[in-house]
Amino acid sequence: MSAEIATHPIPLAQRLDETVRAILRRNLAREPRIGIVLGSGLGAFADTLTHLEKIPYAELPHLPSSAVQGHSGHLCFGEAAGIPVVCMQGRVHLYEGHPVESVVHGVRTMARLGVRRVLLTNAAGGLEPTWSPGDLMVVTDHLNLMGVSPLRGPNDDALGPRFVDMTRAYDVRLQEAFKEVAGASIPLRAGVYAGLPGPSYETPAEVRMLRALGAQAVGMSTVPEVLALRHMGVEVAALSCITNLAAGISASLLSHAEVEEVARRRRDTLLLLLSGWIAKVGAFDAVRS
Repeated sequence: MSAEIATHPIPLAQRLDETVRAILRRNLAREPRIGIVLGSGLGAFADTLTHLEKIPYAELPHLPSSAVQGHSGHLCFGEAAGIPVVCMQGRVHLYEGHPVESVVHGVRTMARLGVRRVLLTNAAGGLEPTWSPGDLMVVTDHLNLMGVSPLRGPNDDALGPRFVDMTRAYDVRLQEAFKEVAGASIPLRAGVYAGLPGPSYETPAEVRMLRALGAQAVGMSTVPEVLALRHMGVEVAALSCITNLAAGISASLLSHAEVEEVARRRRDTLLLLLSGWIAKVGAFDAVRS
């Protein structure tokens, strides 16, 4: 446990500034307004951006690369629906052995670049027996069962407050934007996401516990990123692709290959939904006459 609260030799703000300087040396055409984190099997969205510029994580200081299949490891800049965005094409996870401060460094970098709204996507296990693989769920709240938080340790008041209110961790207006874009043509679920550390999938007993606690989906990411973003005053939305039903609900054994395959099958719908959401959210800041 002590490793989780060890003090990094370089202050957080300095690390973020070093990452940002490395990005700005690329002379980006436009500063991003919206950030998107693309989870397992969902990275294809970044390749649809216009004026796309990819920066491998390995070329940016303090930004770790994932070794998990389906997380290609690029910071992608471009435009969607005419809105300048930055996408993380893949993320790192606690179960890979990264400290929590490294897990959230990418989204903190987005905030340091001036992004004020971020969408987090993930592949998740469904906890509702009536749901099906391929369902899409707008996250309304979460359970942090990971045992760690990126806010532990010394706080930098310049980045955010010591004690962060999480009453509205997931912005209601950003959730409503998804519902408006989906309309009657794209079915959307809504529910609570439980974050567990992984990498093992949950046991049937753990699934029963999570359902009793009020969760509708379970995964191994997202929650630390939400905490870090809210700490820095960024509005957050999250979208889960239900790629499998959890242990004890599904009749088959679980595998990462299944997760990626289901996410790929929902690619076209996800592209449509994400593009529409960006267009709608990007219009929030339009000057009103």
